[in-house]
Amino acid sequence: MQSIRAFCLAGFIASTPAVALEQGEYQLNGFGTAGLTHLGGEDQGRSFGVSGQTTDSWRGDQLSRLGGQLQYGLTDTLGLTVQATLKPEQDTWKGNLEWAYLSWGAAEGLTLRAGRLRTPIYMYSENLDVGFTHPWLRLPDEVYSQVQLSSYEGGDVLYTLPVGIGNFAFQVAGGQAVNRNVFALDELYDIDYKKIFAANASLETNDFGTLRVGYAEADIDTDLTASVISPGVGTTSIDFLNLHRQKGRFTSVGYQYDNGTWITSNEWTRNNTEGDQQGNIDAFYLMGGRRFGEVLVHITYAQLDEDGGRQNSWTYGVNYNLAPNIVLKSEYKRVDTRGNGYRGTFVETAQETFDHAVFAASNGAAGAPSRNYDGDILSVGVDFVF
Repeated sequence: MQSIRAFCLAGFIASTPAVALEQGEYQLNGFGTAGLTHLGGEDQGRSFGVSGQTTDSWRGDQLSRLGGQLQYGLTDTLGLTVQATLKPEQDTWKGNLEWAYLSWGAAEGLTLRAGRLRTPIYMYSENLDVGFTHPWLRLPDEVYSQVQLSSYEGGDVLYTLPVGIGNFAFQVAGGQAVNRNVFALDELYDIDYKKIFAANASLETNDFGTLRVGYAEADIDTDLTASVISPGVGTTSIDFLNLHRQKGRFTSVGYQYDNGTWITSNEWTRNNTEGDQQGNIDAFYLMGGRRFGEVLVHITYAQLDEDGGRQNSWTYGVNYNLAPNIVLKSEYKRVDTRGNGYRGTFVETAQETFDHAVFAASNGAAGAPSRNYDGDILSVGVDFVF
């Protein structure tokens, strides 16, 4: 079983709020993942995932990353936190400033933060890149592929209150995230999130696990325009999606439990953006596992539902603790989609998407028919903290 020190170290990296340091004290930690993943199945050349990096070649840029975090006590109540990562964005490795904020312990249990912060969207948002704190090597794609924004500029208020059965925590946040990238149609596009508002509450019990409920919204600006070849016209520019100050809303409910032997992690989300003509996007995963000494065996069912169809998957994983701060992980994931040509989180290019639309509009006289995809994803790697 992982040592208490390793758990505390991982929690310190990802904590909200971080453990307070006295004036002049500092804490420097690192974390990372080195992993490989491969997509098998009948669709050679197809890609999968939030940035299209899972393909029919063994690749490390879907899973691998390296990060560091520095915390420094400016005074006994005022602290500085900086977290940076090196990880791929589509096919290019990129340095990222994930956190850079000041935190003020205003009162017992009350902390105010300002600067660049993690967007509190998901249950694992605060430790999104710290794979050591996740039971999986890759977070469930059906849920974690939906909102690609991981940080914003603004502030938040954190309040923690001890209660009879554990601790109650509440967070409210606001700000913006402009000049970000979003992966769509097998390309990167510009996207802005204005007037971000988020709030979540969690109850961490002593014996029954942790329950978290969250809500977030933002005004979204983006323009997904691409050049395609149109029958009888030639190369032309198509506006696939244009959002201007359209409200996006995201709701989530999560539950975690880990008593050292049995473990479960579960999350349900609903995503709705005005003007994208997709209605509500519902997704969830249910995960259960058991430890046998240094080995964790786990299984996850995940599902993504949109108006166009459904994607579901089963993930089977085995983790082995090589050291108190290093975990070897292996996973097999089977993904299926169904619906009228629904692709789920498989990636299609702008030309493919256009061809499918032309086929439907012409009653099959032109273009290409849409179809469903499926695949087998193998992943292996190590997560570590130091």
